[in-house]
Amino acid sequence: MKKFEEKKFKIGELRGISAKNIEEHLKLYAGYVKNSNLAIEKIGEYMADPEKNAYVIGELQRRLSFEWNGMRNHEYYFGSLEGGAKPLPENSELKKAIEKQAPSFDIWLSAFKGVAMTRGIGWAVLGWDKEMKQLMHIWIDEQHLGQLNGVNWILGIDMWEHAYVYDYPTSEKKKYIEAFFENLNWEVIEENFKKAQ
Repeated sequence: MKKFEEKKFKIGELRGISAKNIEEHLKLYAGYVKNSNLAIEKIGEYMADPEKNAYVIGELQRRLSFEWNGMRNHEYYFGSLEGGAKPLPENSELKKAIEKQAPSFDIWLSAFKGVAMTRGIGWAVLGWDKEMKQLMHIWIDEQHLGQLNGVNWILGIDMWEHAYVYDYPTSEKKKYIEAFFENLNWEVIEENFKKAQ
């Protein structure tokens, strides 16, 4: 299999999220890339005798889902912070889709921030269900538990403490959520929506 390559993100100065937090967070992302590659490499080695190594292969496959989703989830996250804060484009298709399902964009945004306040570690995700042609709010435990099959990511906010611990105590994660949205490049999110369809 091809090896995954660590992506390099161009994230400028952010309001409410320090360069130190981004720097440390990117190191964590690099670890997910490294461990995804390592798991795939080891699975390949153990496949020489799959019967003898069935247990080890099974556990490596389980670990791969955590590492791989950690890698991909962070690529959505950091990608949405590149290029500086930008509002939703005029005549946004995403905004139109949101307003078909919610009374207003602001009410939808407040509800999505509520998902991000879910107790525990994980991700708040806005996804698109191609089959039903509708937006979905998703809470994902850790990196991988609760991903909805067939629902494509549009927007994801990392709600593990490592995403904000250098800037806010855990009791103030709401401030981090507000800072994330202040820095969000909605043009990237609009592109993600187009691709998700």
